[in-house]
Amino acid sequence: MSSSNLQTREKILKAAWSLLEAQPSEEVRMSDIAKAASISRQALYGHFPARAELLIATARYIDEVKDVDARLAESRAATNGKQRLAAYIEVWGNYIPEVHGVCRAFMAMKATDEAAAAAWEDRMQAVRHGCEAAVKALHQDGDLTPNYTKRQATDVLWMLMSVENWERLRLECGWSQKAYVNEMQRLAQAMLLPYPARIWRAS
Repeated sequence: MSSSNLQTREKILKAAWSLLEAQPSEEVRMSDIAKAASISRQALYGHFPARAELLIATARYIDEVKDVDARLAESRAATNGKQRLAAYIEVWGNYIPEVHGVCRAFMAMKATDEAAAAAWEDRMQAVRHGCEAAVKALHQDGDLTPNYTKRQATDVLWMLMSVENWERLRLECGWSQKAYVNEMQRLAQAMLLPYPARIWRAS
């Protein structure tokens, strides 16, 4: 792809990102994105033939700009499952407020908008993969409770780390961000470890 095409692609993704945050309860149309990016609809469709493709690319672009891979380095390099679990919860828990505007947009649109639903599912599956890796590390260490299979443990952790739970505690109940992360770490260990243990935190 030429440098000009790359620049146009980035303009499109930035425009979509901005619109999703600015109007989280409204459908963001391809025409809106083309206008915000100052390009024609034809040019937009030349880069992203389908709206779902564009919304998925936008969510992944946000992760790239915010360097999620670097943030996850500590979790991925953990020497045991408990450390990996704590580190992953800290990373994702602290990332939610940074992308909450876009998350809220996808959540508001997904019931009636197939493209938004596809983008939301793509991102939530990425979160699930992180949960799965933490559970696998616990299992390999012999530190996973026998109450769950690995799949069930992944389901439980994925549920615990949902954006909806963050909204309940932070926005509705008024918890601090630090209190939220600490409690998610405590709850995850209480549910997933087979024995009482002191709380492992990544920080």
